[in-house]
Amino acid sequence: MGDGLVCDTYVSLPKGLEEGNKKKRDVPAILFLMDAIGLRPRIEEMVDVIASQGYYVIAPNLFYRTGKQPMVDNLQELLAQGQSGREQLFTHLRPIMMSLKPESIMEDIGKWIGYIDRQTEHGVVPNAPIGVVGYCMGGTNAFRASAIYPDRIVAVASFHGGNLVTDQTNSPHLSASKVKAELYFGHADNDHSIGPQQIATLEKTLTDANIKYTSEVYQGAAHGYTMKDTVMYNEAGEKRHWVALTDLLTRVFKQPQQQQQQSRS
Repeated sequence: MGDGLVCDTYVSLPKGLEEGNKKKRDVPAILFLMDAIGLRPRIEEMVDVIASQGYYVIAPNLFYRTGKQPMVDNLQELLAQGQSGREQLFTHLRPIMMSLKPESIMEDIGKWIGYIDRQTEHGVVPNAPIGVVGYCMGGTNAFRASAIYPDRIVAVASFHGGNLVTDQTNSPHLSASKVKAELYFGHADNDHSIGPQQIATLEKTLTDANIKYTSEVYQGAAHGYTMKDTVMYNEAGEKRHWVALTDLLTRVFKQPQQQQQQSRS
């Protein structure tokens, strides 16, 4: 990462590249920002789903300054214990989360974008537009990143992202005027980290800034609803989120490619 530290990262390639097809080009790249629980089999599964749709996807460990994933040795055991295990897990994770500053994450995202640009052997075009997908705190930072790197990030999907609107001077929504990407927000229902008033403020801010966006509340789905390995999982919410994400990425990346191919023929 340029600071003497190594960031453990999960990488997934689209079908064809995995089979050794080095001739494939113009592969869109997606930066996947994990939830607070971190890199684990469930995250790898989700990354693989996105890659299978024709994307080069990387999921870095946002907590790499603290150590390699998992942050807790008995992670799977705690996840299997339901709510009691979740409480124990976040007792350990919360200080790590609090130590992670937005400025540091945004700097890291610039480095990960640079890493993506170097993956030409996997069909990635340097300096091409990319997408960012985030969950929980990853969703919040995906939104932040769209304002910091507006000329690179063209699509952002935030699922059960928290603290998108706060009373702090660095609240993510305050930088909305800088965003050029199309945004999608899949809010959890009854989420203590972003309530109806905050959602309304977010939507008004985006509308006033003429940002192309979709903001939806997943009724009955708690914070963390996409995570099949946690007690917060909501099957209907997870399925709905895959439809929304696929639609966004297809609209932003695949349809323009198809139009270009048609114009050439």
